[in-house]
Amino acid sequence: SKLAALFKHPLYNIPIPEVTEKDKLFVVNPMEKFSLRSSGSDEWVSSSKAETLLPTGKTAYDTYPAWLKFHIGINRYELYPRQDPLMPTLLRDLATQRIVSSVQKSGGTQLKLIMTFPNYGQALFKPMKQTRDQETPIDFFYFSDFERHNAEIAAFHLDRILDFRRIPPVSGRLVNITKEIRDITTDKKLAKTFFISPAGNVCFYGECSYYCSTEHALCGKPDRLEGSMAALLPDKTLAKRRSWRSPWRRSYHKSKKAEWELNPNYCAQVRETPPYNRGHRLLDLIDMTVLDFLMGNMDRHHYETFEKFGNDTFLLHLDNGRGFGTHSRDEPSILAPLRQCCSIKKSTYLRLQLLATQPYRLSDLLREALAADPLAPVLAEPHLRALDRRLGKVLAAVGRCLAG
Repeated sequence: SKLAALFKHPLYNIPIPEVTEKDKLFVVNPMEKFSLRSSGSDEWVSSSKAETLLPTGKTAYDTYPAWLKFHIGINRYELYPRQDPLMPTLLRDLATQRIVSSVQKSGGTQLKLIMTFPNYGQALFKPMKQTRDQETPIDFFYFSDFERHNAEIAAFHLDRILDFRRIPPVSGRLVNITKEIRDITTDKKLAKTFFISPAGNVCFYGECSYYCSTEHALCGKPDRLEGSMAALLPDKTLAKRRSWRSPWRRSYHKSKKAEWELNPNYCAQVRETPPYNRGHRLLDLIDMTVLDFLMGNMDRHHYETFEKFGNDTFLLHLDNGRGFGTHSRDEPSILAPLRQCCSIKKSTYLRLQLLATQPYRLSDLLREALAADPLAPVLAEPHLRALDRRLGKVLAAVGRCLAG
């Protein structure tokens, strides 16, 4: 296994700083008992009003469900550990746990569902909208592109291979639209959008601002539908998150350019603006830029951090569905932060160099990681090959900075 060898490599075993109590997202007393509120809601409350309310039932830590252990393990430095023994269980739960509730997630341009499991875990379901070998049409603007379920799965594994570990776990899943969505939804607006197509397939389209109409309906075969299941982060009432507008956000306008596209010295003013004027925030943003360039994602307008950790923490790489849309062309503008700032973490650069070598070729590693997913093959081969080409371009950009 190339993946096993990669994760044993010294570059993947650089220790994180010591995690103190204040570096943990949640303070949990393993002896603490938790119980369900009597109101009939899914809110849980500690029997002694401990600092953090976490749904654990009246049980000790070792009996907690995997999703809860994942939440408890989040700290200032990482979303989950490198050699995380929970990961196989967590991914299996996302792929196989019985779905007891399906409701539409509000907001966004495209249809997404929140699915709940018997152990109170929840996942964000993004349904399949296009086949593996369809490319985003060349005349499409990035903001009108489809969100791809397989891009969400591949992005999680790519982020892990790059050792960022900033994307919550995602698994593919084949869902039965009738039994696992239509028959159990309590969402009246969603329920109204189901129909049987002329071909006899079960379809639905939900309510959203962009792709929710009969022309863009999601149809099963006859009621089986592929999708990605992403583990949800802790509820914002338990762990507040802050949303940051990316300095290299696109204009989201058909003809206007953003300032960074017009000003070659744009990075100088970013470096003087908090929170990029101290700490490693700018370098973290450049890590995210590398991830986005490798998967061709132009849609990174915001990113999030956990509020508890202030500015000294990692960035969450959420919403990756617009990655992996094209393999035949690369989008150099995504690398603007790297090219304009000429900065990158040394550890990131060394790992990228490693992933360009034969024993650890990036495309081979991602192919191996994705082979275990229930929806394998997750990516068409040309997308995997494009990764190696794009990695070469990232390394060349760093090389030009070093030479300059």
